[in-house]
Amino acid sequence: MSTEENKAIVRRFFEEGSSRGNLNAADELLSPDFTLHVPLPVSAGIEGIHEVIITCRAAFEHLNVTIEDMIAEGNNVAARFTAHGIHKGNFMGLPATGKPITMTGIEIFRIKDGKIIELWGEANLLGLMQQLGIFP
Repeated sequence: MSTEENKAIVRRFFEEGSSRGNLNAADELLSPDFTLHVPLPVSAGIEGIHEVIITCRAAFEHLNVTIEDMIAEGNNVAARFTAHGIHKGNFMGLPATGKPITMTGIEIFRIKDGKIIELWGEANLLGLMQQLGIFP
């Protein structure tokens, strides 16, 4: 697949999975052998990405994730994103604060045979915790 086709897969993953919570669409884009690498206590594989999407969408009302930049080379696509929402549910043990949040991060996807086979994610969780009042 071309780098543009790989970028389109990642773009759809953000639009359908992260921003809309459409797990079926996200699943269509994931390889059965999908591996997830994120700094959160989640299950392995596809179940782990389901947990991330469900947990974040339950914790942050009106969650919307915008891709700021995308760079692709070969089978890898890197995406820098910004997420916006309102903290209306439990997140990592913290009850809802009602505060608006903005969180940035970078995810690197590896594509194989038109499917996402691996994802590495890093997000500014410290900045998020500061916005929610956990850290000064």
